[in-house]
Amino acid sequence: FLVMKCRSLCKVFIMMALVLGLAAAASAETLIVYSGAGLMHPMDDLKARFEKAHPGVSIQMVYGGSGELFGMIATRKAGDVFIPGAQKYIEDAIANGFVTKESARNLCYHVPVILVPADNPGKVEEIADLSRKGLRVGLADEKAAAIGKVSKEILDKNQLTEAVLANCVVRPSTTNQLLIYVATGQVDAVIAWEDQALWGQAKGKVKMVRIPNKQNAIKTNPVGVLTFSEQKQLAQELVDYLSSDEGKKVWAEWGFPITRPL
Repeated sequence: FLVMKCRSLCKVFIMMALVLGLAAAASAETLIVYSGAGLMHPMDDLKARFEKAHPGVSIQMVYGGSGELFGMIATRKAGDVFIPGAQKYIEDAIANGFVTKESARNLCYHVPVILVPADNPGKVEEIADLSRKGLRVGLADEKAAAIGKVSKEILDKNQLTEAVLANCVVRPSTTNQLLIYVATGQVDAVIAWEDQALWGQAKGKVKMVRIPNKQNAIKTNPVGVLTFSEQKQLAQELVDYLSSDEGKKVWAEWGFPITRPL
């Protein structure tokens, strides 16, 4: 436990050092964006497009678990834009005075699914199968990552929490790590995001098992401008671009639904 705690603290210190470095290097045309790690692929794409359309503007991305990023923002009180993996984090940020309510926008939807190795050794076909004795399950840390909190919500909803936690063998801080565990066969199943099945690391190595909507907990991906931003107008331009028709097209191309799945 102490080793895991130390590793977690080290990771936070490293992330904070990164942000400190970014802030020190930031120019008048640099935006610091805190983004959930599961949004990395579309955000790297959107970042490049925005920079191309705004010569001289640089966007510095800080990726991590949504809970970790929230804690970093609360500590640093610096940066420009926050893009967590679920609506709750923006609502909490607004309540704590970290994000301006009028700046917030909804981007797309995040759909939880079960990911298993391509050969599905655990024969997982539905959410209830995760409670089968002997299955190796991976769940993200609910205090660090949006998918961790969502996974608990799904398990609670289906009265599976105790049985599935008994099978849990890893609790990483980001959804990206979950994909590595399942793609390499270190676990039999994880609860992750639907779009991850499209990632390069997943191709040919991972199979997706959908969770029926009535058993699921579909989330909204939001974005907002931080109250600490010294470039609020430019930050709002980025937020508006991410939620524009062009931005939504990019989100959809990366596997994020623009309309809520029924």
